[in-house]
Amino acid sequence: MTGKIESGQLCTVEPIADVTTVAVGDIVLCKVSGNEYLHLVTAIQGGRFQIGNNRGFINGWVGPKAIYGRCVKVSL
Repeated sequence: MTGKIESGQLCTVEPIADVTTVAVGDIVLCKVSGNEYLHLVTAIQGGRFQIGNNRGFINGWVGPKAIYGRCVKVSL
């Protein structure tokens, strides 16, 4: 299985003004351990978001302040 976004693809990310609009399945730009990554939102519980990749790996949970934007376009 390949990822939704492959290495080297250009992505357009828009800021998220209200994190309550983030849904499971969204690809978000978030900060994890001091680094910024694009991750798939796999679950939402209370005010936190479980992030993972399209290959089934779960990276963990982040709070709303760690999410900066939503991927809205992927160019080839």
